[in-house]
Amino acid sequence: MAGALAIVLLLATIGVSVAAAADAPSDGRVITISTPMPPPEWALLERELLRANAAACEEFYDRYFDERGYLLCVERWGGDDGPDDAIECVADWPLLVALGGSDRVLSLYKRAWEGHLRQYTLAKTVEVEFARDGMYYKEFPVTFDWVHNGEGLTAFINEGLADPHDEKFQARVRRFAGFYTGEDPGAPNYDPRHKIIRSLFNGSRGPLLRKATGLDWAGDKIDVEGRFQLRHGERSYAEMLAHFRDYNDIVGDHPQNLCATSLPLAAYMLSHDTKYRDWLLGYVDAWVDRMAANSGIIPTNIGLDGTIGGECGGRWHGGVYGWGFSVMDPARGQIAHRNMHALGLVGFGNATLLSGSQRYADAWRTQIDAVNAAGREIDGRMMYPTMHGDQGWYAFQPAKYAHGADEVYYWSMKPADRERLSGGGWLAFLDGREPGYPAAALRADFAALRSRVEAMRQDTTTPDTRLADDPLMVSPATVVTLCNLTLGGLYPGHHASHLHARVRYFDPETHRAGLPEGVAALVERLSADAVTVTLVNVDPVQPRSLIVQGGAYGEHQIATAAIGDREERVDRPWVAVRLEPGCGAQLVLGTKRYVNRPTLAQPWDD
Repeated sequence: MAGALAIVLLLATIGVSVAAAADAPSDGRVITISTPMPPPEWALLERELLRANAAACEEFYDRYFDERGYLLCVERWGGDDGPDDAIECVADWPLLVALGGSDRVLSLYKRAWEGHLRQYTLAKTVEVEFARDGMYYKEFPVTFDWVHNGEGLTAFINEGLADPHDEKFQARVRRFAGFYTGEDPGAPNYDPRHKIIRSLFNGSRGPLLRKATGLDWAGDKIDVEGRFQLRHGERSYAEMLAHFRDYNDIVGDHPQNLCATSLPLAAYMLSHDTKYRDWLLGYVDAWVDRMAANSGIIPTNIGLDGTIGGECGGRWHGGVYGWGFSVMDPARGQIAHRNMHALGLVGFGNATLLSGSQRYADAWRTQIDAVNAAGREIDGRMMYPTMHGDQGWYAFQPAKYAHGADEVYYWSMKPADRERLSGGGWLAFLDGREPGYPAAALRADFAALRSRVEAMRQDTTTPDTRLADDPLMVSPATVVTLCNLTLGGLYPGHHASHLHARVRYFDPETHRAGLPEGVAALVERLSADAVTVTLVNVDPVQPRSLIVQGGAYGEHQIATAAIGDREERVDRPWVAVRLEPGCGAQLVLGTKRYVNRPTLAQPWDD
């Protein structure tokens, strides 16, 4: 039976039909769902949460930004309250738009982003040498670590999900990627021979190739007492310097620099120029090889000569934010363990999106098993390490090492990887348990949103007593549950990570990303080769059209679409759906994961 005729005959009997539609991309075929479905609680909560988020974001912008897009705060450089914290205040806003939030949120984000770039290009340090001509150069941090660079670039990376056609965004993606691929001679961050980013501090003015000081991290002197409440708990500038006193060994590569791969990946998804693909996979593969050479554990210092531990006396666990980085926290008067190797997951995820290879999940899985194999019984209880120093593993805790366990399972979808994860919450819902989880989680998000808005309204800081990270504490965008439930996706966090999702939605009538007005979606099952999603039009008056895409970037091919026991072949990265008023249905999408080139193009761009 021919494909189009088959769909018509197949689905008409169960309240679903297929018709030509002028607003559908490419072949114009649309699955039309006409089975009445009273809007479930989760659907109404999703729609209201999207609306409430947008209203809260508007109020937040009016409270903390001016008409230029400048954040109303004391501008400073540093790891406490620098430029990254300023723009992190809107980090999740483009993602909210890509989920189906208001276009007004996108407009406010863009005003804040443009203002931010101007504000921190003009903002200069007096004592910190590398930011005396501006904290940003070429609209990018001059040189800093990717704990902070990643926080500051999260909104920008997410912008590609909401509006990839913006010409300024596209130009910046290429420019920023060039700081790492070697295309900008003024930013020699990358050594192509040894496949390393040469320092923990890197950016638009290149790497910092000396030991860092407390001043480099803490920024210029500032009076604290009676004026500011520092988030690290310091009570004076002296304590700020003391906090970063031992943050010295930054020369050489560190896994957190893998966050920088998000820039070439974005450039590749705009252009599909193989130079970006080759660079990214070459760099990440070098880290996989280092893990294999280091008993399966990712080292936290690679010397300028390419050797493991080369800038730390051969100690693979050395360096700032390394496996052995335990330092005194002066505000609390105790040792703090600050091992940031797990930020390397961003690069491993980017390589997975780009290549479809399971070698990155395999490498990280090996590390999880290796760290947990070092567990030991202490006082009659099994304990597992979190740190490694000259004397071996230390900082044991009852919980097994689990950094990356969620990602490894998500990339592999192997039952053995699922067994590493806790039994409750979202994953339990996907397993068929906890059926009430979606509504309960969305109700909890309303409570969180209400709490943040209340805290914002009670905030007594003024622009001259406010640091950049103060508004961050009350930034209202609440998107984690929406990512899980509507996309079957992992919330990307604030590390400049690209989104990992099993499906994404577009509105073909307005030509914008996100769930169309009145439409709600719930991913109910995930497997290696299928996604089960319920779509519902909560509007009893107006029909709605949408496009369901395989993956956040079309990286998954939708092989089939089924309703009940009726199935039809699709064999493309998306399927178009029309929902009649007040109607809905459960679709089972057979998928082939990671078989397509990831792209920021939207379905109608083809």
